Amino acid sequence: MGKLLLTALLVAFALAPSPGPADRNGRHDPPVSDPFGPDLRARIARAQAYADSRPGVTGIVLRDRSTGAVYRSPAAGTLIWACSTPKLAMAVDLLLREDAHAGTLTAEDRDLIHRMLHSSDDDAAHTLWTRYGGEAEFGRRFPAYGMTDMRFSDRHPHHWGWIRTTANDLDRLIEYVLAGRHRDYLVRELRTVDPNQQWGVWGAGAAAQPGNKNGWSDDNDDGSWIINSVGFAGPDERYTLALMNDTRVVSGGDAAGRETTTKIAEILFGGYFGA
Repeated sequence: MGKLLLTALLVAFALAPSPGPADRNGRHDPPVSDPFGPDLRARIARAQAYADSRPGVTGIVLRDRSTGAVYRSPAAGTLIWACSTPKLAMAVDLLLREDAHAGTLTAEDRDLIHRMLHSSDDDAAHTLWTRYGGEAEFGRRFPAYGMTDMRFSDRHPHHWGWIRTTANDLDRLIEYVLAGRHRDYLVRELRTVDPNQQWGVWGAGAAAQPGNKNGWSDDNDDGSWIINSVGFAGPDERYTLALMNDTRVVSGGDAAGRETTTKIAEILFGGYFGA
């Protein structure tokens, strides 16, 4: 066999779709195609390359809730300060407590929930955290909503703002939200956030009908900026996206992190659902 022919055959074999699993008689199912599809898979590669070129480290988890396909970046399991993203888990917990007749939310409580989701109001979150049991109540139930990697800091007060978590955790949290009984209410809240929250996953663009809960802070151990965003995009919230960025930048890291997270969402979804 000629050398050129052999090379061509080897390349063709490498690029061919992998056969499906074999049954007991050695028969294979039809080739398994990429559930993300070639367009989105190419966008994922571009988004990861962009993230790798940016300051710091960025955990990314993209989920297609229709096919079950999930992309996790190498940093998806890296523990990063959660900042304000646990406010979404707090809202879930308070609503479920009322469902279980473990308390009744007042009109004031519901306004506080709205404020901490709409504009990430810290005072609203502090009030609810203190009023409804703090770490002893919220902290022990957050893992039930998917935040199984989370850790409280030993050097800081144990409250919603001092939790280390991962993009994997935020992915599981938003999946819990979209599969839960309060989905419609929470989707409405996340889709109508204040302009100060319209970045990160919001970069998917208006055609994607995004919604998100963001978090940001420079008040951590090394002074660098943490910029996080978790939310959804697409018809029926088909896709979820969790982004956690530790810029490793002390000065100007907020702008860098917002640009990084917003651009990742834009690369993934900009123009994907039409103009």
